[in-house]
Parts: sequence; C-alpha cells; structure tokens
Amino acid sequence: MYSIIFALSLPCVLFVAAASLAYPNQQQRQHRIIGGDEIDIAKLPFMASLSDGRGHHCGGSIISSRWILTAAHCIGDLNNPKRSVRVGSSRHAQGGQQVYVKRSVLHPLWSASTIDYDFALLELSEELGLGNKLQAVELPEKNEIVTDGKLLLVSGWGVTENGGSASSDMLRAIQVPVVNQKKCEKAYAQFVKVTPRMLCAGYDEGGKDMCNEDSGGPLVDGNKQVGVVSWSGECAKAGEPGVYARVAVVRDWIKQIANV
Repeated sequence: MYSIIFALSLPCVLFVAAASLAYPNQQQRQHRIIGGDEIDIAKLPFMASLSDGRGHHCGGSIISSRWILTAAHCIGDLNNPKRSVRVGSSRHAQGGQQVYVKRSVLHPLWSASTIDYDFALLELSEELGLGNKLQAVELPEKNEIVTDGKLLLVSGWGVTENGGSASSDMLRAIQVPVVNQKKCEKAYAQFVKVTPRMLCAGYDEGGKDMCNEDSGGPLVDGNKQVGVVSWSGECAKAGEPGVYARVAVVRDWIKQIANV
C-alpha cells in the first residue's frame, strides 16, 4: 500500500493499491510548506487563502479582479455558500480583504481517480481592487515549457515539518527545482501516472516541499504562475518530488472561462 498526499486535509490522503483508490478517515493531520521561510504578502501580492467556511484549507492565486485559480480537489460542494477567499494579508485568518465566491468551475476533464487536470476557477462575488497591494499573477503562454532544474517558488500557510502539529497562520515559501518529467514519471510509475498535465519540482534529497493544505497555491517563476499545488508522495521525502498541475496546458480553458 502506498500513500499519495493531496496537499489538502479533506480528504488529504489517497491510498493507492494496485489500480484502486480509496479514501481513509478524513480527520488527518494537516501539513504545509516544509523547510521554507516566512514571506510578506507584498512579495506575493497575487496569493489567496481559500476557506470553506471553517477556516483556511487551500491556497489560490489572483488571475484577475474577478477570478481565482486553485486546484479542483480543493472544491467539495460546488454550491457551498460559505466559500470565500482572503487576499492582501500574510495571515490566512485576518487582515486584507475577504470576498465570497459566487461560482466554482472545475476543469471538465478533472479526474479524482487519476488526479489529472487538477484545476478550478473561482468567480468572486465582487471585484478586487487591484493595485500595489493586490496584483494578478502573470500566466504562461499556451504549452510554454519550463526548464529542468529551474528554481521556482511555492508558497502556503501552516506547520513547517512533515508529521508536525504546531501550525502558523503566516505565509511561508520555499524554492524548489523543476524535476525532469521522465524522472518524475519513473519515481511514481508503480503507483500513479504522472501525465503531461503535471509538472514536478523538488530536491532529490528531500527536506523541502509543499504538503497538505498548500493545495491550489501557485508555483511561480518570478511573477509568472507555471503550476498549481496538487499532490505528492510522502511530503519532503527523498525521491518523491511535489507534483503540480501544469498551467500552460489549460490556457485555452482559462481564457474561455475567465477571459484571462
């Protein structure tokens, strides 16, 4: 039996045995950025915290004054009236601006069983006042390539070590290098298929990674978002890089839905 960690808490783990998938007890320990440092929201003015009404449970990114990009597996009830995002604050529970979500749109090819096309777009109930403090992240060109070994930045909120329980409400970030696609496919070959809609990043020796409740957050190259936090094996484990939904492959869909 092998565990795949969604970077989320509800449900936070997929157990993969042969080709079958089953969800375990939902009350799992929550983990987030491992090996990172606190970072001020001013350096990531497009970062968003997603709440389902019970508090932070996923990240997201501002792509326009009306739309947030996040992961499909972050969305439970599509019609949850309590879903909201907080932007403009380094803390997920206070400050900045909190706006309710008007509509949640999952990518039509999203599959919970294969974790493919892990994208969702959230239409906000009111426009964000974009400016110096709030900015939309840049998006890549359609099918734009990300170079192997390039250092990218991933960010999120919470505890700082795998298996830990002490959490922080401060935004944290870590740089991780892009892993060759074939190498990543081989790392997970016995358990789940790494598809062309996925991008892998992490260190061979482990120790620095995203993890539960970082889901939906941006993986960026400067101010350009190339990935959405999706899943991994055991967080920060050697030989098991983090896996991100590759934004460049769904540019047509984002344009169609959000006009961005």
